[in-house]
Amino acid sequence: MSQIPPTIRDVDPPSISTLGELRKSGYRPRSVKAELRENTLARLAAGEPLFPGIMGYEQTVTPQIVSGLLSKHDLLLLGLRGQAKTRILRSLTGLLDEWTPVIGSDGEGPEVELPDDPMAPTTRAGRAIVERLGERTPVRWMHRSERYHEKLATPDVTIADLIGEVDLVKHAEGRRLADMETMHFGLIPRSNRGIFAINELPDLAPRIQVGLFNLLEERDVQIRGYPVRLALDVCVVFSANPEDYTNRGRIVTPLKDRIGTVVRTHYPADNRMAMEITRANAFLKRRTESDSASSPVVDVPEVMHEIIEETIAQARRSPHVNQASGVSVRASIAALETLVSAAERRAAVTGEKRAMARVCDASGVTAALRGKIELMLAEEGAGADGRSTEDRLIEAFFGEAVKEVVGRHIDLDDVEPLAESFGTGLKLDLGDDLSAKDAVAGMEHVKGLLEHARALAERAGLNAGDEQALACAGELVLEFLYVNNRLSKVMRRGGGPAYTR
Repeated sequence: MSQIPPTIRDVDPPSISTLGELRKSGYRPRSVKAELRENTLARLAAGEPLFPGIMGYEQTVTPQIVSGLLSKHDLLLLGLRGQAKTRILRSLTGLLDEWTPVIGSDGEGPEVELPDDPMAPTTRAGRAIVERLGERTPVRWMHRSERYHEKLATPDVTIADLIGEVDLVKHAEGRRLADMETMHFGLIPRSNRGIFAINELPDLAPRIQVGLFNLLEERDVQIRGYPVRLALDVCVVFSANPEDYTNRGRIVTPLKDRIGTVVRTHYPADNRMAMEITRANAFLKRRTESDSASSPVVDVPEVMHEIIEETIAQARRSPHVNQASGVSVRASIAALETLVSAAERRAAVTGEKRAMARVCDASGVTAALRGKIELMLAEEGAGADGRSTEDRLIEAFFGEAVKEVVGRHIDLDDVEPLAESFGTGLKLDLGDDLSAKDAVAGMEHVKGLLEHARALAERAGLNAGDEQALACAGELVLEFLYVNNRLSKVMRRGGGPAYTR
């Protein structure tokens, strides 16, 4: 006879509604950690992904998490911001059964406030209803989405929030103080038969962390000084940023000792993986059926996307950036979205039905990265021109990225003669209000520029016969000369660069 709850592929809840029917079905009670363990093994055997949508961790982070789950451990994900820690914790619900049975209410006796297994009740109210109704005990089916609770750790979180407190209103109604029915339960007891997550654990006050000792070791909690102890069936998971150990708080040593597995997360290993992650999470598909007639199509050539990712990589290597804080993957996502939006705006202004992201669209990347790159204290402030150090650093990172990425496709010595065309006072405006056709027309005034643009387009995998690709490649050639100090550039007030000697 098949096991109930159904497998993780099933959608509809079972029709079983009483404890007697549940027993006849062949259901066997399992702890949450046993459920996670068995479903993890089943996923591995079937070759199915454990954490859909999480990329770059297949050979590093995921095996460590699997080891922890198979060991029935509580987990701590330790890593810098923007490394998908919270997303992974929330994905753990996918390893729970789709539906699980809990004791329902018969409408007569005391309500079972906490989720409880009908065949292995742990709460006093749950045991009372089973003793009173026996095989007629009502069964309610709880979806796995209801079995995950999360709390962001802040200094003002209290034991009452997490575990519970005496409810004086209930006491005034005649219940004894030592009675479970007098208690107002916190998030952890309400997560019974499920997963409870605490984000940014070091921000939790040390005295509150001490209150979690029993939960992690003996699997029970105590409310106030009354002999009301709850034996909970819950998997506890945490996230933490190493920065917090020194800047804002720390995890007390006895609590760390009670966490079974600590997993270190990381940023993408290379730009290719970073590009894949960014594409999967960024808002890039702008057109919908309702606005397809007016919304332009925006292409992001791989060379431009790679420049965005290399900009972030430069920030992660820079001594001017606080590497203990990290540079989030959200920075890459926001920068790419801004690049697409700038190209979309340009297409709307020029009336083009299709646009390709170019260097002139990158002016908004600075706005996307502000606040996402934490500078060292010595680097803060503004320069003589009134521009912030942060803005100047972001532009420097972008320039180094252009130098690195475009330099793989063209040789500086080959394109350097182009700078001579600007020696006669030529100034080429390539504003973000120019269509690709107008941009290419302007580039014709620089002898040899379009030939080098076609060569770059072909090497970068673009269609050299496409006007959009030609405009993109031409701007990249000019920007490459600029970042190598062969040309000067000023930013127009309306947006977009103007190149001169």
